[in-house]
Amino acid sequence: MSEPRPFTGILLILGAVFCFSSLDAMSKHMAQIFPVPMLVWARYSVHFLLMLIILAPSMRLKLVTTGKPWKHIARGLTLVLTSCFGIAGFRHLPLAEATAFLFIAPLIVVLMARWFLHEKVTLGRWLAVAVGFSGALLIARPGGALFGQPGQGLIYLAISACSYAVYQIQTRQLSATENTLTLLFYTALVGTVAMTLTAPFYWGGPMPNTVQALQLCGMGALGAIGHLLFTRAFRYAPASTLSPFTYAQLIWATLIGWLFYGHLPDGLSIAGIAVIAASSMSIVLSERFKRQPARDTDTAR
Repeated sequence: MSEPRPFTGILLILGAVFCFSSLDAMSKHMAQIFPVPMLVWARYSVHFLLMLIILAPSMRLKLVTTGKPWKHIARGLTLVLTSCFGIAGFRHLPLAEATAFLFIAPLIVVLMARWFLHEKVTLGRWLAVAVGFSGALLIARPGGALFGQPGQGLIYLAISACSYAVYQIQTRQLSATENTLTLLFYTALVGTVAMTLTAPFYWGGPMPNTVQALQLCGMGALGAIGHLLFTRAFRYAPASTLSPFTYAQLIWATLIGWLFYGHLPDGLSIAGIAVIAASSMSIVLSERFKRQPARDTDTAR
């Protein structure tokens, strides 16, 4: 870890989650025009090319060296699934509430860790999970912003959140022995290969014009820049310092949703967003206090 510079780390993490919120907003817009899998392909392909350009010259074979290639592939495919269903959910639903709903993933991780990692779940964590899911119900209540939209959008987000929870479990298992940048590179590589091989099954729709092609490239650039900023932030500050600031993504999503889509959450939805953030943050913080900060740098989407 570099010389501690907490303020720099916080600025980097805020920039990273801004990139992720902007990526979600752009995905929501583009999904009204193009098939979701095509957007996922563009997002991973550009991300992969940028990582090759930025990291390959200095790291060379270190970037791909691993003794667990199949686990990397499985983890990468899980993130592809997360991206596909996440973008499909954003296509149908308001940006702020949809983003908050995806933040139930840390709560699902607690449930999965009980069986897959044989971790003891304390009473406090069970309470945090229960409170967090009650926040999700406030958002998805009858008459709420999510419930009132086409039902498949909420289903897509639930699948995405569950997939992302599995991805976090896989990351936890690999991060003890694998280089962080290698983890990042394999997610981009696997996503690019998977979506390219399956392209004949989904490719179609209108051809993008120049502006739309730039927007598709922008999605990949936002993903790559966001991940790199996120990773670098942990060089300057411990995870326990930075973790609370990842929830600024909820603020960015609300502002961007208001500026570009004219949507603001209602009172109960805001309460649900706050409840989900507080409960999942309590779990993330308690978890990260137990782990090595230098290894805990690959939890962003």
